[in-house]
Amino acid sequence: MSLLTPAAPITVIALGSNLGEARENILRAMGRLQKFSDQPLLKSSLWQTSPVDCPPDSPPFVNAVVALVPAAAETPESILAKLQAMEKEFGRPPKKVLNAPRPLDLDLIAFGRETRNTRELTLPHPRAHGRRFVLQPLSEIAPDLVLPGQSMTVAELLGALETAEILVRLA
Repeated sequence: MSLLTPAAPITVIALGSNLGEARENILRAMGRLQKFSDQPLLKSSLWQTSPVDCPPDSPPFVNAVVALVPAAAETPESILAKLQAMEKEFGRPPKKVLNAPRPLDLDLIAFGRETRNTRELTLPHPRAHGRRFVLQPLSEIAPDLVLPGQSMTVAELLGALETAEILVRLA
């Protein structure tokens, strides 16, 4: 059975790191995210990416995306709380500067077909469809996924994207 079935509320999480041992941070976070899933994670490759909307002289990021099937009792809000707790465990400081360098950034991109628009959570992630560092890795694991609120698949969104972002797949 494929992880991406209509019956399963697929949760998509984007991972990023540009402080410390970025590659190792992403791999460790992926291992921890497996505990959130009732099935094996779908994991993208790791990508080195140029910083987007970050302070000047920010280092490049290592980015990836995972898709998982959360336990039945999970909600978008419970997953978000767990992601934020994990960021703190990895040493992410409180936000003082928008998009400042960080050892771990976890973004909840989608939780099935759920939508939210609260102060704490917007679902689907409001900028995911316009970010190559999300769409490129997501297209590896779910090219035919249509994010809530979109009419095009991830692969189609990626093909139509016009951005100056530079991504390099890491070995």
